[in-house]
Amino acid sequence: MSEIIYEESLYMALFEGHSRGLKPLLIFEDFAIFDKPSNLMIHPISKSTEYSLLDEIRYHLGEKANQAHRIDAETSGLVLVGLNDKVTNALATMFEKKEYKKSYLAIVRGKIQEELMIDKNLKKEGEAIGVRMTTCQKDEGKSSITHIKPLKYNKNRDLTLLEVIPITGRQHQIRVHLDSIGHTILGDPIYGIDDQTAEEYLTKTLSQEQRFATSGSSRLWLQANYLEFTYKGVIYKIYSKNEDIYKEFNA
Repeated sequence: MSEIIYEESLYMALFEGHSRGLKPLLIFEDFAIFDKPSNLMIHPISKSTEYSLLDEIRYHLGEKANQAHRIDAETSGLVLVGLNDKVTNALATMFEKKEYKKSYLAIVRGKIQEELMIDKNLKKEGEAIGVRMTTCQKDEGKSSITHIKPLKYNKNRDLTLLEVIPITGRQHQIRVHLDSIGHTILGDPIYGIDDQTAEEYLTKTLSQEQRFATSGSSRLWLQANYLEFTYKGVIYKIYSKNEDIYKEFNA
């Protein structure tokens, strides 16, 4: 059933991207790569969102450009962007089918000396924190596998720098898996944290001082550091140029 509404004026909201100085890391004929900083969401969640990566995407690449995949707002690193709908859809399908290689860097609490394959199913925790995931039995949740490789240990701070390769791609997978083996990511405000602190973080009432005191940092130290994929017969291998994670680890 349709209805005709007669009005003198029709108002349409159009998204117009604005820049705060972030530029694409690389631009190719059909797609581009951004090296996203931490604490920047990829897409606005409401009209009140003042700034997101989509602002820079549209400002530099035009109104048809869109991200082909997502990473958490607090995760820094590589984001692949299609320059038009056809390319974006093709790249998004590539991610859905896992036709790529991707690795992260993470700073975790404690010492890890050997490579590990974490094979633990994940499901919604279903308790106080709605977005929180948890590990579960093999007959529950979804299959989730993460490979971790220790790169360096900071004895003074009792921190390990890891290369992390998610074999599957579940929500918060890397964060949950690392927390489940007792090596929470430095600065994580949801995992390895009490419910009240996590809730205050999610409702944006947690001060930077409180967060630092409970999680060890004012940001999550997880970075999408490497991306490899094939497009039109060409293999692309791209590394993040963001050095902040190394500076923090060596501080």
